[in-house]
Amino acid sequence: MKKLMLRGIVVGPVQTNCYFLKNEETQEILIVDPGAEQERIIYALDKLQGKPVGILLTHGHYDHVCAVNELREHYKIPVYAAKEEEPLLADSQQNLSAAWSGVPYKVKADALLEDEEEIQAAGFEITTILTPGHTSGSCCYWIKDEEVCFSGDTVFYGSCGRCDLPTGSMSEMKKSLNKIFAMLPDKTVIYPGHGEATDAEFEKKNNPYL
Repeated sequence: MKKLMLRGIVVGPVQTNCYFLKNEETQEILIVDPGAEQERIIYALDKLQGKPVGILLTHGHYDHVCAVNELREHYKIPVYAAKEEEPLLADSQQNLSAAWSGVPYKVKADALLEDEEEIQAAGFEITTILTPGHTSGSCCYWIKDEEVCFSGDTVFYGSCGRCDLPTGSMSEMKKSLNKIFAMLPDKTVIYPGHGEATDAEFEKKNNPYL
């Protein structure tokens, strides 16, 4: 990693990975998938001694978003998500917050991103890769210069996310997996929404869903 300091904590009842991407040159921080426990997230960010400047959402399920509104208000920062995920973020039934957490929760992103759109945030050039399958608006965030990709619930170590929830599709998931691994160089380290990290080379050789 060149200027990226990567940290994170595991939050919520289903053990969601919440990542902190700190630019060691600018001291700016991006938050990926703050799914719960905003006070723990704020405490962890305080210890990093940087300036949060944005929130990246890989998809809209409750276990990835249920601290977003509180953190956005606390830090006065924008929220990024794929354009296709806007309806699910706004629907507490489809995003499962009403049924699975018992507390209906909705999010409205400040920036809705297109497939393969590049954004500049915290001094990083980030490519949004739309990867429907787990949800219709799931996406991955690829920072090519740092050789990392944040895959949400699209890519897991040797596996992929489930496709039987609202707006999910196994046929779309298989297309998305082939698409993303055609794009990512072998050395790219992949940080998923749950569980341990993997890399593109391993998944190309071993992922049974490709």
